[in-house]
Amino acid sequence: MKFVYDFAEGNKDLKDLLGGKGANLAEMTNLGLPVPAGFTITTEACKEYLSSGAHVDGLDEEISAHLETLEEAMGRKLGDPADPLLVSVRSGAKFSMPGMMETVLNVGLNDESVSGLSRQAGGNDRFAWDSYRRLIQMFGKTVCDVPGSAFEDALHEAKSTKGAKDDIDLDAEDLKALVGVYKDLFAKHTGHEFPQDPREQMDLAIAAVFRSWNADRAVLYRRQERIPGDLGTAVSVVSMVFGNLGPDSGTGVAFTRDPSTGATGVYGDYLQNAQGEDVVAGIRNTVPLQDLERIDKQSYDELLGIMATLEGHYHDLCDIEFTIERGKLWMLQTRVGKRTAAAAFTIAAQLVDEEVIDLDEAMHRVTGSQLAQLMFPRFDMSGDPEVLTKGVGASPGAAVGEVVFTAEHAVQAAAEGKNVILVRRETNPDDLPGMIAAQGILTSRGGKTSHAAVVARGMGKTCVCGADELRVSSDSFTVGGHTVNEGDTISIDGTTGRVYLGEVPVQPSEVVRYFEGDLDPALVNEPLVAAVHRIMTHADERRRLLVRTNADTGRDAARARRFGAQGVGLCRTEHMFLGDRRELVERLILANTDDERNEALNALRPLQKADFLELFREMNGLPVTVRLIDPPLHEFLPSLEDLAVKVAVAKERGEQVGRSEKMLNAVRRMHESNPMLGMRGVRLGLVIPGLFAMQVRAIAEAAVALAGEGGRPRPEIMVPLVGAVQELETVRTEAEKIITEVVGDSGVEVLIGTMIEVPRAALTAGQIAEAADFFSFGTNDLTQMGWGFSRDDVEGAFFWRYLELGIFGISPFESIDREGVGRLVRIASDEGRATRPDLKLGVCGEHGGDPESVHFFHEVGLDYVSCSPFRVPIARLEAGRAAVESAGSDHR
Repeated sequence: MKFVYDFAEGNKDLKDLLGGKGANLAEMTNLGLPVPAGFTITTEACKEYLSSGAHVDGLDEEISAHLETLEEAMGRKLGDPADPLLVSVRSGAKFSMPGMMETVLNVGLNDESVSGLSRQAGGNDRFAWDSYRRLIQMFGKTVCDVPGSAFEDALHEAKSTKGAKDDIDLDAEDLKALVGVYKDLFAKHTGHEFPQDPREQMDLAIAAVFRSWNADRAVLYRRQERIPGDLGTAVSVVSMVFGNLGPDSGTGVAFTRDPSTGATGVYGDYLQNAQGEDVVAGIRNTVPLQDLERIDKQSYDELLGIMATLEGHYHDLCDIEFTIERGKLWMLQTRVGKRTAAAAFTIAAQLVDEEVIDLDEAMHRVTGSQLAQLMFPRFDMSGDPEVLTKGVGASPGAAVGEVVFTAEHAVQAAAEGKNVILVRRETNPDDLPGMIAAQGILTSRGGKTSHAAVVARGMGKTCVCGADELRVSSDSFTVGGHTVNEGDTISIDGTTGRVYLGEVPVQPSEVVRYFEGDLDPALVNEPLVAAVHRIMTHADERRRLLVRTNADTGRDAARARRFGAQGVGLCRTEHMFLGDRRELVERLILANTDDERNEALNALRPLQKADFLELFREMNGLPVTVRLIDPPLHEFLPSLEDLAVKVAVAKERGEQVGRSEKMLNAVRRMHESNPMLGMRGVRLGLVIPGLFAMQVRAIAEAAVALAGEGGRPRPEIMVPLVGAVQELETVRTEAEKIITEVVGDSGVEVLIGTMIEVPRAALTAGQIAEAADFFSFGTNDLTQMGWGFSRDDVEGAFFWRYLELGIFGISPFESIDREGVGRLVRIASDEGRATRPDLKLGVCGEHGGDPESVHFFHEVGLDYVSCSPFRVPIARLEAGRAAVESAGSDHR
């Protein structure tokens, strides 16, 4: 197996093998762009290294051969004292993981070659010693686990002693002394001297990059972004070019379009006399990329030409890292750039207008998760909130929360149910848990390409960077005469970059207003709304799956219909028995005679009829699936413990306890050890006379009433928790008699079906289909029973550990378990339709609004998904994407 590839041997389609960085370096090399020479060690080598315990047969020999080729091409030897070749050792996985793995620059420098590097730079001692101290710092932290704070504190001390504001104010002698301090720190923390052998440095750096694939922060990021853990990282070894040679050198990051909004133009950051990590780390504040035109117009013009070439080649927004070495432009990396949700939709629509892609591809480039982000609220500025400061709007959104200053405090506060804003000078990869836990991130340093900005955009988190008026300490920050302490509330706007004192009210997003019908996309001068409208219209044209909603009230149904719902897939009738009606349910439960029970049922029926009529009106002409009562009746009663205490206290006081004691006896009688598997669903209807009959009659009467108004009701009655066809047959027989009696010649048709939520029902679906007009998969309970989980108990008890161990990539309650629960869905679908080809199939569990699950339901052949009103647009988009991806797969 070949483990090492020269840049000229690869291309952008080899990301699985060369990682994104290596594949794109190879692609730029083949395009003839100015790329430093180098080679890439494959992801296969990484996987072999990690599985074998650090030895890969033949890898050293391949690296030596490619290093020799690189030395010949450059005319220098790695670490040669007189004329050293230096290299960077960079990570690069298939999927971009910004800042999660390791990079080491200036590999090959030592006590002797630092003088040779100075001679290469025309006697620039400052540059040489600056490069050496950077190597020791990066190598120490990355390869040998020396705390980064130790080096940072030493650098801070050196600047304080000098009276320097920035590290560029330190001269050669200062940096030479700092190298000595760094070497002492290295020896103190590792127990050995900094390695002087250039090849040993390179080999150790490569091994460290391999190991960084399994670093805690990398594992956490993969879990957050749902990146498989078995891919491994490639390692690119690249000959160094230097941006820290003086004012005619520098480094920067460029975007071919604005990654925050999608607007066309020149976007990015530039930093003179610096190396790449200075920009990403936000250690010094950058200048806008446009300033490069004034600083170095020749390089600026060349860069703009290369940006146009790359976007034209990749047909997408490109994120570019570059270095200028004494007026010579070098390309260090490109990739399809991460972007905000707003930019994703806007850019996709722009590229359609530019005839670069078609609408199918535009829809493929956006996701339901991004659409969900666009539906979040934004700040209501009518109250003229006090602006504390303004930074760079790095990731849009409106975030409000209590200030915390460490990742640990953010995680702790979020676990307590608090909304928090993580405030840092600059973030680093170790802050990832806190960034995930926080509502938003605020930093005093860095720009749109800093670590905080890139990671926040990828996660859809609100972020403001580079608020350089902030003076951040360990437990407070000061700005403009204000001191904000940990626990105080602030609000941050990731679009404008403004930071507000206190809590600013929020209002609906423009996208939600569009879905609500408040905005006409043809009349609004808002590229985002127009882009969403265009892509959603195409999704509706392309999708096969219908999208219904889960709604129990007319208000929810009306909102869902405005959002594009094509019916109600689940109306939970038990929600209609709460509030003032709870007393009627108590009367039903406490009934001692048939007359008392019928009296309670007769009182409930007109209320149920009114509920159903409201739903049918709002969904006139569309199907409405009504689930007969499902949960155990004791859920409508006070808890056993509360009642027992109440009765005992009343007796102690000599008070009357007649009704309370009667209630207590009823609760005790109905008490179950495991109510989820007890008297609920179809079992209630078979055991309690008249309960289901009352609901069926109310449904039929409501449908007939709407038909009498000239409406077109399409009621569907769903029997819950069926495990055997005989259960459904018994309920159906009684229901059909009632329906026939009520409907008469009104022309109303009522379908009768069942939820498939018990594994036995899925496995005997062929039999159950004989008595069902439709199946609706209740994937919440199907997941509970399929896994043997009690959801209310397990999610807090051990799911975190299962996620940590990789047993779950994501909770099976969030996204359908394709191999297990998904197989039950597939079996039931196939066997049900084998019995009844016209069997209608849908899903009404929470998975109906999960983007990945929607794709699975499309594959299985369901007719519709049903989800909460807010998630209806998300399901519509994903259903369209699933249809296009399926057609593309079939075509291939």
